[in-house]
Formats: sequence, C-alpha cells, structure tokens
Amino acid sequence: MPIYHLSIKIISRGKGKPAVTAAAYRAGEKITSEYTGVTHDYTRKGGVVHTEIMLPQYAPLEYADHSVLWNAVEKIEKAKNAQLAREIEIALPKELSAEKNISLVREYVNHTFVEQGMCADVCIHDTGAGNPHAHIMLTMRPFNEDGTWGDKQKKEYILDGNGEKIYDKKKRQYKCKSIPTTDWNEQTKAEEWRAAWADCVNRFLESENITERIDHRSYERQGIEQIPTVHMGVAANQMERRGIHTERGDMNREITITNRQMGQLRARIKKCKDWLYSKPLVNPPTLMSMMEHIADGKNLLTQSQRIKNLKTQAHIFMFLQNNDIYDVEQLANKIEHIHRQFYDVSSKIKSVNRRLDTLNEHLTHYDNYNQNKAVYNKYIKLDPNKRKDFYKKHSDEIQLYKESKEYLDKIMNGKKDIPIKAWKKEQTELLAERYDLMEKHYQLKDETRSVELLRKGAENIMSENVQETALVRKHGINL
Repeated sequence: MPIYHLSIKIISRGKGKPAVTAAAYRAGEKITSEYTGVTHDYTRKGGVVHTEIMLPQYAPLEYADHSVLWNAVEKIEKAKNAQLAREIEIALPKELSAEKNISLVREYVNHTFVEQGMCADVCIHDTGAGNPHAHIMLTMRPFNEDGTWGDKQKKEYILDGNGEKIYDKKKRQYKCKSIPTTDWNEQTKAEEWRAAWADCVNRFLESENITERIDHRSYERQGIEQIPTVHMGVAANQMERRGIHTERGDMNREITITNRQMGQLRARIKKCKDWLYSKPLVNPPTLMSMMEHIADGKNLLTQSQRIKNLKTQAHIFMFLQNNDIYDVEQLANKIEHIHRQFYDVSSKIKSVNRRLDTLNEHLTHYDNYNQNKAVYNKYIKLDPNKRKDFYKKHSDEIQLYKESKEYLDKIMNGKKDIPIKAWKKEQTELLAERYDLMEKHYQLKDETRSVELLRKGAENIMSENVQETALVRKHGINL
C-alpha cells in the first residue's frame, strides 16, 4: 500500500549546513565549495538512481549543473546565518515503476515549484531496501528578467497619517519594514505543497489502475480511528531488510497489530448495537433463557462439549452479575457503555503512541548527537588542510552529528540542558500507560464476546419460536 511522507526543512549556513555539501551528498557527486574551499566527494555513494536540475523562466542555463547552481547560491547569500535552500523529502510509491516515479516527481516539481520561479535540484534514491524516495532542493531567491538573482525582500517606508515618512531619531533613519518579494515562506504553503503531492500521486496511481490512494491529512483530520505508523527512514529500512529488528520497526509492527484488533473490535461492537436496535423486541426472552440457548444446534453428546458449554454459561453469568445486568434494557445500556469506552480507550492509545513516537525521535537524535560528538569535535580542531581527508572518512558521522544538533537546538528553543532523564522517565510511564490501555482494550473485547454469545442465544430462541409457529400453522398442532 502506498504511504504518505513529505517533510520540509531549511538548509542554512547558520546551522553549519552548506548548500554545496547537501547537493553533493544527495546527487552522489564531487563538488568543491567556492565559499569554504572544501571539496565534497560522494561519488561512492550508492542508491542514487536519478538526478536532474529543473530551471524556471529567466534562470541561466548554466545553473543546470549542481556545482554552478549551488556555488552561485552560496555566493549571493552574504549573511552568516543565511537560508540557502529549502529541501522537500518525499516517499515514492513502490507500486509505480522507476520510470513512472521519475515522471511523477517531474510533474509535481514543475507545477508546484519551478513554475513559481524556483530552481529545483531533484535526486531520487533507491537502494532496493523498499524505501524509494526523492530529495528536492529548492532555491529561495527569485530571478530578475535579465537572469540575475532578485531580492528575497524589499524595504518599505512606514508612513504617518499624512502619508509622510517617519524619522527615527535614535536610529537616525526613516522607519521601514521588510516585505517579502515572494509568498514561498508563508505558512499556508506547506499545506498547499503537501496536498499537491497527494493529488499528483493519486492521479498517477489511477492512471495505472491501482486502487489505493494516499492522503496528506492526518488520520485524525480524516476521521479515521487508526493509529498512524511512524516513518522508518533509510537506515531502519535497510536494517529491517537484513532481518535486524529496529525500535521503529517493532513499533510499527505493534501498531499494525493494534490497529487490526481495534478495527475488528469496533466492527463487533457496531454489530451488537445494530442487532439490539435494528427492531424493537416484543416480549424479549430473559437473559437466563438466552444464556441457556447459546449452544442450541450444537452436538453436546460428549463430556468435553458439555463441560465447555457449562464454562461458557458460567462465564456469561459472571459477566451479567459483575455488571448488574438483569434485563435486556440493562444489556442495551452496557453495550452503549462498551461503545463509549472503546472510543475513549482508542483515543488515549493514539495519543500515547503519538507522544511515544515524538520521544523516540528525541532520544534517537540525542544518541546520534552523543555518539558522533567526539568525531565532530576532532574534525573542527584539525588544521584546515587536513580536514578534507578526515571528512571523506567520517562524513556520515559528521552529518549525523550536525543533523541531530540542529534537531535538538530546534526543540530546545534556546534552553541548554537537554532533559534526557525526563524524556526517558516519560517514555517509561507512557509504555506502562499503553500497557494498561491495552488491558482495558482486551477487557472490552472479552465483554463484547459475552454480548455476542447472549445475542446468539436470543437468535436461537427466536429461530426456535419461528419454527414452532410454522409447525402450528402447517399442522394445527401445539408443541
């Protein structure tokens, strides 16, 4: 089944991420950064199945080369904390061929980004591990008609009530504000781009007569009572393909089982409600008679069958007694209570799993940060002339450290002490809470089974009554 995954992030100089480095890594090429003088060689990187640069109107044709484009970007961006590129990462549907996926990405990128004025550096990766995906690096500055870079924003003077410019005596200049020259950074764009990807994928799936569809909305927004699985990522997928269980893989397997069980229980509860409310019962049978007729139609000649039937009846008797159910109306109230409890438990399970997913993400980045910190520190302390060779040997560790540091800096929002103990404590508490919630789920499943057996007893009684009535009408006898 095709999955939906689209993430958006900014590649910025302020966070130690040169655009040239990112471009070389994603394309599997060797590029020298004119800004830093460092050569980045990723020609041995595997899994790069397609690369191309798509240019908008007015962009110079020479920008179709990775090195030329991203060195030009780093040259035009002067600030130390400049935003150099926006990266879109998308999961490609395995149901489509490699050629169709290339066409799919081209159509999406051209309509969504290139036609709006962005250069798009497209790299499709597929190592054969079941995780085909694309990296799309986008320029963040528009072009002028003469092919030169335009401005990201322009200054506009603030005017008073008379339309006159306002002078700021402290700053010794007229007051002004910055106005973006494009709408690419507006918050609504992320939702627009996410929806466009889902629409594009679904059109291609339909053209190939594939019935499955994807949706950019969360399960909650779609109204689907299901726990979303977590995104595996390249490393976890590769390990799972080699038969090595990962934490994320185990979580997804558990979520899949839970979703299946919740779906089955939801359907069973609905069936019980439909049975009880489909039509009003006239002179309904007593609960005891329902219980006694559960095994009607079965062969109870053997001792083991009779013992099993008695155990079933005893189990239902305990269910009725423990819930103070003495008539059909009280049974109906119990079914309503089971229904409400099911949705309450389901909602809490989803909430706990979402938070566990977030905590696992925090802890994974913390581990990567710690494990690769020493390598990174050694790298930055090296003489600049020796960094090149060191980087070739340890590029993966350095990139992991930088990505994890960027992630942690973002979620810490200026705080220095990473609350690792608090995260682990919360994770332990949530795992215990999820265990308790699943116990409640199984209890509801058991109670639903008792209701189903009572329903079966009632149906057997009603079937027996129908047969008796038919005999009376046919033969005029009273049984």
